[in-house]
Amino acid sequence: ARRSLASPVVSGVLCPCGSPRAAGAAPGQGSENGGSSSSSGGPCGRSLCEASEQDRRLRALFQKLDVNRDGALCIHDLAEGLGRLGLHRTELDLLKIVKAGDKDLDGQLDFEEFVHYLQDHEKKLRLVFKSLDKKNDGRIDAQEIVQSLRDLGVKISEQQAEKILKSMDKNGTMTIDWNEWRDYHLLHPVENIPEIILYWKHSTIFDVGENLTVPDEFTVEERQTGMWWRHLVAGGGAGAVSRTCTAPLDRLKVLMQVHASRSNNMCIVGGFTQMIREGGPRSLWRGNGINVLKIAPESAIKFMAYEQIKRFIGTDQEMLRIHERLLAGSLAGAIAQSSIYPMEVLKTRMALRKTGQYSGMLDCAKNILSKEGMAAFYKGYIPNMLGIIPYAGIDLAVYETLKNAWLQRYAVNSADPGVFVLLACGTISSTCGQLASYPLALVRTRMQAQASVEGAPEVTMRGLFKHILKTEGAFGLYRGLAPNFMKVIPAVSISYVVYENLKMTLGVQSR
Repeated sequence: ARRSLASPVVSGVLCPCGSPRAAGAAPGQGSENGGSSSSSGGPCGRSLCEASEQDRRLRALFQKLDVNRDGALCIHDLAEGLGRLGLHRTELDLLKIVKAGDKDLDGQLDFEEFVHYLQDHEKKLRLVFKSLDKKNDGRIDAQEIVQSLRDLGVKISEQQAEKILKSMDKNGTMTIDWNEWRDYHLLHPVENIPEIILYWKHSTIFDVGENLTVPDEFTVEERQTGMWWRHLVAGGGAGAVSRTCTAPLDRLKVLMQVHASRSNNMCIVGGFTQMIREGGPRSLWRGNGINVLKIAPESAIKFMAYEQIKRFIGTDQEMLRIHERLLAGSLAGAIAQSSIYPMEVLKTRMALRKTGQYSGMLDCAKNILSKEGMAAFYKGYIPNMLGIIPYAGIDLAVYETLKNAWLQRYAVNSADPGVFVLLACGTISSTCGQLASYPLALVRTRMQAQASVEGAPEVTMRGLFKHILKTEGAFGLYRGLAPNFMKVIPAVSISYVVYENLKMTLGVQSR
């Protein structure tokens, strides 16, 4: 039987169950009392499976890789150490390993970082193994590889699948068990597990009316097969339906942001009654047309900008860490918002218009241009740009935290979280992002609307903040928050359902 030179080292670090293996205990070997586990036994039930033994074996592996004996693994150490063990990796692969585990950003891995990387990495590898093992027999064969790649939109022959198997198969059975899979991949970088990217899309699926989230990643297969643009089209369609269904709440939020005060306390029921009395039921959807129209250009510009910015930050998408994604996503959001910002101003003015004030969007734009000039289309631009960082940052951080917590605790056989977990994570992260950026959004809306009030003095962002705090207190910065939060759950739910249906219509493999 063929054996990898690294196998005795890597297999000696962890038991087949994924827990530490005791010294001298072979797979399947029991304890001294006939294989029963003692009270001090580890997760695998072996009495000698203890943390101290795991630490010793991990240190032995670390020392084998630490060629220059400086107590840390750099790219050179990994290249030479893995080479001695028969594992040859490219410089890019080694850079990914270091970047994945380097918590203090010093360009190398100390022992604690190395251990954390191995444990986290093995968890991801187990998820991928389970997702490939369609028959649930603990082994992967050529047919299962073909089927799994076909699910991702990639067609390969059984002969090509057998070549993939041969590179990992150590005993010549033409199947791969968990140990062979782990031994081959444990010291090979897998940053973005395709299944996790596939199941945990966020920005593409959920639309709560604010397109400030960091764009989603797409797997290599989704890019190569053209599935990415179908996801974006499905997301755009879902956003249009979601925004239309929640438009009355969005218009009420804008009215409360602009007109509500201590002297004019506008409640939700009173606001709806006032809108219907002034313009009839159709008036509830004022401003929705432009709000839907701006989805396509904004999403397209943001996605293209995000892809270009990623090339400057990292050599490929797998190397982007969370802070790099935030930087790229925020810059892409700023570019997209700058491009379509006049449409944002138009949306606010259309939502605030009286019956008969404008005949349509074009009439509104002409009116603003002739009376106020081109500068009016960029009122509130600065607070809008400043609001991108807290919204995108907190939304991304909360979503990633919830996602990783679920993957660590509950992901055993698949990275698929199910509908309710995904909806809950999307709702919580969007709500936190909106809460953090809401004062800036309110000031932006008031500045956009300010010029429409005749005789109103010119105000700055700083001056408006001071005025609101002085006259209304901190609560004044959160006017309209109630209808804004009321629309989050229906918006997330509607966009998800529509997205899934459009995805199937467009021929994208369903979840």
